[in-house]
Amino acid sequence: MLLWVGLGNPEPSQARHRHNIGFMALDEIARRHRFSPWRKRFKGEVAEGMVAGHKVLALKPLTYMNASGEAVQPAAAFMKIPPAGITVFHDELDLAPAKVRVKLGGGAAGHNGLRDIQRALGSPEYWRVRLGIGHPGHKDRVHGHVLGNFAKVDEPWLANLLDAVADAAPNLAEGKPEAFMTRVALLTQETP
Repeated sequence: MLLWVGLGNPEPSQARHRHNIGFMALDEIARRHRFSPWRKRFKGEVAEGMVAGHKVLALKPLTYMNASGEAVQPAAAFMKIPPAGITVFHDELDLAPAKVRVKLGGGAAGHNGLRDIQRALGSPEYWRVRLGIGHPGHKDRVHGHVLGNFAKVDEPWLANLLDAVADAAPNLAEGKPEAFMTRVALLTQETP
């Protein structure tokens, strides 16, 4: 079994925040691949499904971003999923909007959700799907940027990105991060 975690904040007023793109990605994967209905468990919401023949437990922590590990660690422990079987979908300031990168391990790069997951698991060796939201240009504007709603002008690329991530999800389930990134890149290219 794989554990796929989308990061975000649980308040309905925050649903369209850039910080919640991880929740949005997981919602689209669960919808596209016909996961079970969401239900409360592990201090979050979970849904189960199959992606490319692999059983996936999708988890959206309801602990707020900075305490995401409080949901991830108990889910991983109960399901006996090692860190390398965990994939976290999260917002990434250092990537242009709609760009996606996948990596195993590494630091939190200032992302409090990742920092808390690493603390709770006792290991940085889990997969990260970094979903580009762009940088506002100055560090003083970062807080407002990530905790602000996507603008109307962002809606087309955002919808396209979420659709591409769900379409390419089988590559992730099969342990092919390069193929996943390539597929997402192809699907999100602007048509002339």
